[in-house]
Parts: sequence; structure tokens; C-alpha cells
Amino acid sequence: MRSDIEIAQAATMHPVTAVAARLGIPEDSLDQYGRYKAKISLDYIESLADRPDGKLILVTAISPTPAGEGKTTTTVGLGDALNKIGKKALICLREPSLGPVFGMKGGAAGGGMAQVVPMEDINLHFTGDFNAIGLANNLLAALIDNHIHHGNALGIDVRRITWKRVMDMNDRALRDITCSLGGPGNGYPRQDGFDIVVASEVMAIFCLATSLNDLKERLGNIVIGYTRDQRAVRARELNANGAMTVLLREALKPNLVQTLENNAAIIHGGPFANIAHGCNSVLATKAGLKLADYVVTEAGFGADLGAEKFIDIKCRKSGLSPSCVVLVATIRALKFHGGCDLKEMSSENLAALEKGMVNLERHVHNVRNHYGLPCVIAINHRTTDTDAEVELLKDRMAKHGAPVVLARHWAEGGAGATDLAHAVVETIEKNPGKHTFVYDESLPLWDKMKAIATKIYGASDITADSKVRQQIKQLQEAGYGHYPVCVAKTQYSFSTDPSLKGAPSDHVVNVREVRLAAGAEFVVMVCGDIMTMPGLPKVPSADHIDIDETGKVVGLF
Repeated sequence: MRSDIEIAQAATMHPVTAVAARLGIPEDSLDQYGRYKAKISLDYIESLADRPDGKLILVTAISPTPAGEGKTTTTVGLGDALNKIGKKALICLREPSLGPVFGMKGGAAGGGMAQVVPMEDINLHFTGDFNAIGLANNLLAALIDNHIHHGNALGIDVRRITWKRVMDMNDRALRDITCSLGGPGNGYPRQDGFDIVVASEVMAIFCLATSLNDLKERLGNIVIGYTRDQRAVRARELNANGAMTVLLREALKPNLVQTLENNAAIIHGGPFANIAHGCNSVLATKAGLKLADYVVTEAGFGADLGAEKFIDIKCRKSGLSPSCVVLVATIRALKFHGGCDLKEMSSENLAALEKGMVNLERHVHNVRNHYGLPCVIAINHRTTDTDAEVELLKDRMAKHGAPVVLARHWAEGGAGATDLAHAVVETIEKNPGKHTFVYDESLPLWDKMKAIATKIYGASDITADSKVRQQIKQLQEAGYGHYPVCVAKTQYSFSTDPSLKGAPSDHVVNVREVRLAAGAEFVVMVCGDIMTMPGLPKVPSADHIDIDETGKVVGLF
């Protein structure tokens, strides 16, 4: 059996100009990065404003497991399948982070016969967007320390600097550091730390901005720290946002590539969903809706994290609204949620499947009743799935009013997902969704967090120590109470304990830390033991990634 990278390397790609031409994008509106990648000019995107929008399809999933779900693979397969049944469709994805690529996950461009290409380029630096975001973030960090070194006219309290440096790699040694050592010429020593690029506020701003001017304004609104008398200091007071925007000018243009079946894919931005808001850029999604009749996009991790943030943050800020949700599961993953050991996944286990389906049921319940959207369940087929397991799943889910469709796109590409495509189109035509929010904008920050925890996670309550409660109160009183909440927590469970599988109820969600993202216009609630700078596993994916004597990348995925 060929690996994903071998399949991708054998692909016959069309010139990106030909892919663009099928969408009606003229060649002079592209900035080409070789033959198979290009950026779409912002002027061209702006010229599309008067076109009607296509239908937006949101792909999400059950709580992730080591057994695998295949959300990105399904997004790609569904996009190919919609084109195969005669619909004009494209997909909008996030860019992969080098942290997971060299850490636990490996590549992040789909899999099998449902991939975006050129796969190596997309996974490794791509068009340099993440590098630009990291540089813009760290320019601001450098300007902060430089300002303090040269007299600190703004009166920044070095104990209250909240802005961290970033890098696009997992490195636990950089979570908490002391910087500026070495004497007076090197500034004032202080405690600092690094986040991963995909957790940075610059990434969130990048993915929520609607134009260069909006980007510059949002970057200027970043609160970098406080004075001794608790006055917030913003990036624009350091004259930082203009230079940061210059670094991000080219990156803000969405990236155009293609699937294995030569259908268009826009890949742009990449915030994590367990520590950020988990959606590709608003610019890319809105451009896609002007260029195609159907746009398939994804939200990170399970529907409790990525989909909730897609609705409550991205849709709230942008005016976007999905017409349908596709919820991805595998029978293997559901059996894992039911207690089945990974080593026994290939054997039929109806008892574990039945027990694990509670995870799927809660996600469907949330999508339909809290997000207000119609839902199609896509079972990402594996050869070890038995007829009895498939029938049990269909019977159990029938009462939830969500059709269950077996999809074989991993093995067959778009042809293997045409049933799913027909089901999605039929669902949209019968009942195009209009989303509802989990909480009202006017609710206090604490109550917003509680609404997410109790409605979506099945928790009985939320807690926080007195210091965190006081910080939330201060943010509320400072005028940030109308902001949405972005929850940072483990992706592996509805709770904050990653070992609690299935659909745990009546647990308590502890808010460990609160962070203001004034430029992105949301408040981050850090819950449980989640880290905004991940570490590498004992055996990272980097161990298997290499280059052979011909210059070909091997072991990427």
C-alpha cells in the first residue's frame, strides 16, 4: 500500500493558472509561487463583492482519538465529490503548523486519495505565511523590550508585560524563560515565554481580518501589557502596527492550490482549535463563497471546540453562516470512546461501538440544538468496519434525524464520497440552516464561559481561583464584556481531563488562566492542563522524516 506522500508525489497536477481559470480568476490576479501554488490578489477579491454567495458547508468531527477520524480528508473528499456530481465547489482549509508536522500528527493535507497538493510544500513552509506571522509577533516583542531599554516613556511595568514571543515548533523548554540577561546593555531581565505561532493573537487577527486596513487597525489594538497603575498599553503606542502590517502584507493574500483531482483549494491561516479559534481566514472563506456555489471548510478538532468557535467567534465577527454541518466519525474512533483497546480495533466489537456512540450523539445534539444547523454524519470508512457495526450505527442514529452516510473517499477519492455529496446537497435544499449562537453577546464573560461548559461540554459548573475571577471581573469592567470567549482546553474529551472518553457529564470545568486578545476581539479562557506551547512526544514524527539521495522527501505522512 502506498503512503500518503507517495500518492501525492505521483499526482498529475495542473498549472495553478489553469486551476484559477476554472474559477474565473485571471492570471494577472495571481502571484505565482512556482507552477502549482499562487496567492490571489486582495484587489481581485475586493472586486468580487457584488457577486452572490455560494453555500457554506462546515466539516467537523467527534472528539479526536488515536484511532483517527479524518476530518481534513473528508473535507477534501467531499469537495471533490461535489465537483464530480456537477456542482461548482471548492474547499477552504487551514495551513499546517510545523509543530504537529514534526511532532505527533505528521502531515496535515488530507490523506489517501483525498489530498491537497503539492503536499510537501503545503506541509513545509508553504508560501511563508507562518514565518511572516511569527516575525510580526516577535517584532512587537522586540519593540516592547527596546522601548523599555531606552527609557520606557510609556511607563510599562515589566512585571505586567503580557505579550509573548512565538515560534512554529513544539519546544517545551521555551514555555517559561528569563530574558535580557547579560548586563545593562541587554535590557532589563524579566520572566518571559514562548507560544506556538498558531496560538498567537497575530494568527487570530490574521484569520479574522477583512482587509489590510482592518489588519492594521486590529494589530494596533493589541494590549501588550500594563503600567503600574493598570493602564493598558497597546501596540499602536509603540508605533508597531504599521511595520507588523508590512511584514504581513503578502501573507494576507489567500493561497490557491488543488486537490489530487485538480479541483481548487484555498488554504490560508491556521490557528489551533484547542488553544485558539481553529478556523481558516475569513478572507479565504468569503472569497471562496464568491467563486463557487459550494464551499467546504473545516473547523479544528471536535464540534465542541472548532465548530463552537466557528459559530460563536468566526460567524459572529464575519457574518458568515453555514448551511449544513458534516460531522465526521470512524467506527474505530467510536469503539475507542467505548473503551476498546487500540490493538483490538480491527475486530468487530458491537458493545464498545454502542457504548462509544454517546460521543457522536452529544456532538449531533450540539450541532442541531445549540448551533441550530442540519447535520449529516459522514462515516469515514475503513476496511475493518463490519456490516453489523455499520448497521448498528445507522439504527442508533436514526432517532436523531441526522442521515448517516458511509464515505470511501480515502480509497476512492471523490467517487467514494458522491453519496455524501448528494446527502449534503439534499439537506441544504430541503432545510438550509441558519445558525444560532451558544450565548448572547450581552452576557458577562463568566456567564458566556459557563454557557459553553454546561451546554456544549455537559459540565455542571465552572470554577476559577480568586485571582482568575478578579481578572475576569476587571476585563468585564474595562469594557471587554461583549467579546466572545475562546476556550483553550484538551481536544480529547468534553471535559478538561483527556482520559475521560465518551460523553462525560456533570464534571466541573476549571478556568486556570484568562488572556485578553483585544486585537482579535475575544477573551481566551485557558482550562485544565492545556499548554499554549506544546512539547514533542517521546518519538516525534521528525524521527521518520528524511530526504533520499534523489532529493525526494520521505516519511512526511
